[in-house]
Amino acid sequence: MIKTLAAQVKEYKKASFATPVFMILEVVFETLIPFLMASIIDDGVEAGDMRHIFVVGALMIGAALLGLFTGVMGGKYGARASTGFARNLRQAMFENIQTFSFASLDKFSTAGLVTRLTTDVTNLQNAYQMVLRICFRAPVSMICAMTMAFWINAELAAIYLVAVLLLGVVLFFLIKGAMKYFKLAFPKYDELNASVQENVSAIRVVKAYVRENHEGEKFKKASQGIYDIFLKAEKHVVLNMPVMQFTVYGCILLISWLGAKQIVQDTLTTGELMSLLAYCMNILMSLMMVAMIFVMMSMSIASAERICEVLNEKSDLTNPDDPVYEVPDGSIEFQHVRFSYNKESSEAVLHDINLKIKAGETVGIIGGTGSAKTSLVNLISRLYDVTDGAVLVGGRDVREYDIETLRNQVAVVLQKNVLFSGTILDNLRWGDENASEEECRRACRLACADEFIEKMPDGYQTYIEQGGTNVSGGQRQRLTIARALLKKPKVLILDDSTSAVDTATDAKIRKAFAEEIPDTTKLIIAQRVSSVMNADRIIVMDDGRIHGFGTHEELLAGNEIYREVYESQTSGGGDFDEKGGED
Repeated sequence: MIKTLAAQVKEYKKASFATPVFMILEVVFETLIPFLMASIIDDGVEAGDMRHIFVVGALMIGAALLGLFTGVMGGKYGARASTGFARNLRQAMFENIQTFSFASLDKFSTAGLVTRLTTDVTNLQNAYQMVLRICFRAPVSMICAMTMAFWINAELAAIYLVAVLLLGVVLFFLIKGAMKYFKLAFPKYDELNASVQENVSAIRVVKAYVRENHEGEKFKKASQGIYDIFLKAEKHVVLNMPVMQFTVYGCILLISWLGAKQIVQDTLTTGELMSLLAYCMNILMSLMMVAMIFVMMSMSIASAERICEVLNEKSDLTNPDDPVYEVPDGSIEFQHVRFSYNKESSEAVLHDINLKIKAGETVGIIGGTGSAKTSLVNLISRLYDVTDGAVLVGGRDVREYDIETLRNQVAVVLQKNVLFSGTILDNLRWGDENASEEECRRACRLACADEFIEKMPDGYQTYIEQGGTNVSGGQRQRLTIARALLKKPKVLILDDSTSAVDTATDAKIRKAFAEEIPDTTKLIIAQRVSSVMNADRIIVMDDGRIHGFGTHEELLAGNEIYREVYESQTSGGGDFDEKGGED
């Protein structure tokens, strides 16, 4: 874990080294001040030597100024190192998340990743700054103050040593009790973020069903969970202060009492007693800082483990040693493919799939919910890898291709495609960032998206809200189809991506595909028979197996599942909107 985190210090190594150096120098100058103060009292004030007072006073001012300077520099470099470390952590996590396969993404919730990128990184940033500054400063300050105290009067300094040992034991048990609760707290943040995310993204549904009170209770419950855990942790941590104050005041009373006796006996001077009291505060405040470090570290360890989980997660989809950078054509072949989402599971999602699809062919895929239609097409663009067998595109195993090359030639319009904040043109150019406006318009004509875009006041410069919330479901689907077409793929997969458009528009899109991109292999997953009946061939899926593969007429004559679906959808006179169109 330490090695993983230390790798993100990178260009801030110098700042990370300079911070403790300056903090140690600050301690040295601070330690000199009580010693010089004792000299002023004993050799200046009591002896009536004004010259000595001015000389030593000047030295004290110099030590204080140098202490101030080194403290400021330590703070400056500490802030630079910790914020840079946090920036590198976020950047490294975000970049690694981009490489995740769908299988890797399944391991983490969206809310959990957000918490790791925000709350957990902030905890580590604070802990790193505290380690660089306090973790070096406090022990050195304690050692220096203890050394000076023993040098002045070993008998009285022994009081500090006993106090430090007793206080250290008490603080250890207090912090140990708090640590177990801190480890439980951060998963609760995931639940809180998940509640907020779900509520905000589905706010229209919440309002439509008047479920504001229900959502409020969910949030309250998640928030209460964090409150309860931190309350238990703080009940342990809060005892630090009274224990510390009791120790500090106890030491001051003992030293004052015993020190006064020694002054009377001429074995201790007034200045030395003042120095011992000052060192008393230094020692015990340093111990308090050490206790704070342990509290912060106990919180940050839980965060560090969660961050390392993301940084160390490796996608199971990697490029081969000598990848292929060209996809010859859009032909597709499945050879005895078996697939399960959990590699160790004995239950497969797809069973012994054998298929051959020619380049440029239009193939429909139909089947009931849970029949593994989406799982089948996800293997083509290598969003997942097969468990057994092989998937070939352009005559080569998809695992032989460079992943980026393959996915640029196999465009997928997923069931839950989203639009991003920006203009329509910005969203379309996700397909090809260098596409001209004319190319964008052509893609929109093929996807029948130009019909509604041209009616908008700003046309292709219309601003799309995050997630495409200011356009209808059908409009959003057509824009995502146009975005995929701009990639000029050799294989185009439409995963139920015309479900929100009427059948007339659906028919226009299919006709445009047949006429304008005849060489592109088109796979169309649909629930409506009318969307696939004119395809060259149709795959009928059932329980992860291919139940039928042929033309509409062949399946209607010889496939029971297909015939039942067809009859159930046409017995009422067909789709109600087949002559209509979306406004």
